[in-house]
Amino acid sequence: VRAVAHITGGGIPGNLNRVLPEGTDARVARGSWESPRIFDELARLGAVDADEMLRVFNCGIGMILVVEPSAVAVVCGALAEHGHAARVVGEIVPGTGLVHVG
Repeated sequence: VRAVAHITGGGIPGNLNRVLPEGTDARVARGSWESPRIFDELARLGAVDADEMLRVFNCGIGMILVVEPSAVAVVCGALAEHGHAARVVGEIVPGTGLVHVG
């Protein structure tokens, strides 16, 4: 595990960028996880667009681990053994410290 981002206020973009290795960006694939229904309801009832939802809420992702690609299976397996669902939600690419969710 290279870094851990606890996704709280500030959402994914405001928390993941803090742990990115220098010279990298994160690409997070919207829809790579199932967001709890409450977030759909908040967006609908509050007329909040998808980008703002991701900036304000964790949308169902409480923590993001940054790991080497070769370690993904081992890390996901270890988490599963301890009762934690894990999935790949994106990748780290060369960049300037930005988080792209799309």
